[in-house]
Amino acid sequence: TSPFAWLRTRFYYLLIRLYFDQEFSIEEFTRGAKQAFSVVSKLLSQHKLDLLDELVSAEVLQVLKEKISLLPDNHRDALAADIDAIMYTTEGDVRIYYDDDGIKFVRILMRFWYLNGANLPDEVPGETKVFQIVFGDESTKEKRHLLTANYEFQREFTEGAKPEWTITRIEHPRLLE
Repeated sequence: TSPFAWLRTRFYYLLIRLYFDQEFSIEEFTRGAKQAFSVVSKLLSQHKLDLLDELVSAEVLQVLKEKISLLPDNHRDALAADIDAIMYTTEGDVRIYYDDDGIKFVRILMRFWYLNGANLPDEVPGETKVFQIVFGDESTKEKRHLLTANYEFQREFTEGAKPEWTITRIEHPRLLE
């Protein structure tokens, strides 16, 4: 990321700590976001959308129901990200919103890069084949793909609101379009 973007996100984290949640920690948030990403991506892959009600906004869930049913099995398999297979995570954007009714909320976009062994064709655009690992002999090759995903997390900070983060956007480029 650019130095300006890095500075801007750090400034927003400071504002979150000063005005919304004095115990907010980006390290703790990132750990929770990785865990949520892993759980949600596996449930998407298994087509268990009814278990996402508490984790994903109703609008996103409706879109996912339409898209997931149309996916081929290998693309659905590629959605799953084991927490140990997440290679890199970074914040994409941080925003603080106030609406006309006095509702305050924060949105944090997280970007994940993860390895997945789904049987994807080599010509899938937007992803990179990283490894062909050989275990034992030449006949045992395991191919891994480095895939990306963007998940946006939102939390309302209005007095009396539940202190829970909800996923308001899910993007798996080239897989879930």
